[in-house]
Amino acid sequence: MMRISETVKHLIIINVIMFVGTMFIGGGNLFYEWFAMYFPKNDAFQPWQIITHMFMHGGVTHILFNMFALWMFGTPVEQVLGSKKFLFIYISAGLGAVLLQVGFYYFQYIPNYNALLESGLSAESIKQSLVSGQVNSGVTNAQLELLKTIFPAYNASMVGASGCIMGIMAAFGMMNPEAKLMMIFLPIPIKAKYFIPGIILLDLFSGLTGQSFFSPSNTAYMAHVGGALTGFFIMWYWKKNQFNQNRWY
Repeated sequence: MMRISETVKHLIIINVIMFVGTMFIGGGNLFYEWFAMYFPKNDAFQPWQIITHMFMHGGVTHILFNMFALWMFGTPVEQVLGSKKFLFIYISAGLGAVLLQVGFYYFQYIPNYNALLESGLSAESIKQSLVSGQVNSGVTNAQLELLKTIFPAYNASMVGASGCIMGIMAAFGMMNPEAKLMMIFLPIPIKAKYFIPGIILLDLFSGLTGQSFFSPSNTAYMAHVGGALTGFFIMWYWKKNQFNQNRWY
């Protein structure tokens, strides 16, 4: 059995502590209100959530799968890169995940929000409808459809280390392209250079269409894509400059 590396071990401990806090402090809701990542237009958003959401999880299965993936991919990556570069990729991938997912939400939110303002609804009326999930009797069918379109983005919350781990998986794939990997639901060995891009493409397709394959329907698919792309570009840069101070092997 592969021995766990130090930074990976500490990250798993932090994630477990946060998960226990979610279960036992304030009935879970308090931790989510503080530390989950909310849409920036939502009053529940706080700047620290950009970091803290990476250490939050929505259930036992969620944290078990993520921590298993962190151990499996993170340990060999840390053993090659060292703790500092590994942690740099991990946190950067988490930030890249937030950037792409929130940007995707804004892409859905802004034009429809502006259309609601142009239709005659006030900003306060729109906010009340988004917060309460109820609309005034005078709202037209067209306005109602626009409200339904932006409601999921406004009320979205993100938790989990998946974006970070996708960045680590991308790094692993670049370092070990011939390594054979399997999914629990698809026990067929596939080389990392095909497996990991395939997972990213599935997440991209799911994010654009809403069609889920191996993940729950409420998964932040664009966060997975953002994390993976961040890990890929960091490793690409380090590999491209492998003969200077950014050498990665």
